[in-house]
Amino acid sequence: MFELYQLRYFLAVVETGSFTRAAERVHVTQPTLSAGIAKLEAGLAVRLFDRSNRRVFLTAPGVRFLERARVILAQCSLAENDLHQAQEPDVLRLGVLQTVPAAMTGRLVREFCARHHQVVIELFEGTEQALTNRLDEGRIDVAITVLRGDRSRPATRLFEERYVMAVPAAHRLAEKPRIRVSELAREPIIVRSRCEILSETSRFFTDANVRPRLVYRTEQDERALAMVAAGLGHTTMPESYRAPGIAQLDMEGFDFTRTIALMREPARPEGQKNDLVDRFHDFAVSHNWGPGA
Repeated sequence: MFELYQLRYFLAVVETGSFTRAAERVHVTQPTLSAGIAKLEAGLAVRLFDRSNRRVFLTAPGVRFLERARVILAQCSLAENDLHQAQEPDVLRLGVLQTVPAAMTGRLVREFCARHHQVVIELFEGTEQALTNRLDEGRIDVAITVLRGDRSRPATRLFEERYVMAVPAAHRLAEKPRIRVSELAREPIIVRSRCEILSETSRFFTDANVRPRLVYRTEQDERALAMVAAGLGHTTMPESYRAPGIAQLDMEGFDFTRTIALMREPARPEGQKNDLVDRFHDFAVSHNWGPGA
């Protein structure tokens, strides 16, 4: 047998790919999380993970158990929501892609709550995969994330934006509306490690035989932007990231865009509706999105 906290530990490891990051996600120490996983494996009499120095991989039994674990937690989440619906205020569990600017998310939340004073928003920030998993598991109601062409989940498009090169406002190229990648040869670069087009960007520079000097790598986009403004280096970013001291440049051949969309939880059993999600959906669709908002 197993307990729900063990399933949450298990899914946290799957989503983060690391026992250390999983422990941070569920707010326990790494030894506590490791002990919980060990008890889960002992109770199931199978090994769920193969561990190496840097990576954690699901075993074949772990892959089979993953879908069941998600279903169990999703059903428990629905049961808890149904039990407490009458006693608690309306709660919207909102997931937001971590590469959506914080200012944009803050404005959306502020304006929605100003119109719906009785609603409490529980905010979860994560990667594209983490948001999809939480929707499937019923742990969030709606997600604002990247829309891919191969998605089968129904989604509502919110806005589309370009990726641009962000350089310090005092940079020698800052006044040029469009630059060539060769002009960035040997320039210091900041890498946003959670960027959705990180591999495409790397390939773009490699194909052009341009290898900038890596000076900083970060998962936090606002911090990357602050370091660009400080003159540490340049980076590629969605154009919705605006800040004093930053110039945005188009780069020849670098024609990548992304579409941000709103995705909802899976259909509820027996045709149950979620009026709060409907209200948020309608508000988000009518919201003034986009880089210039």
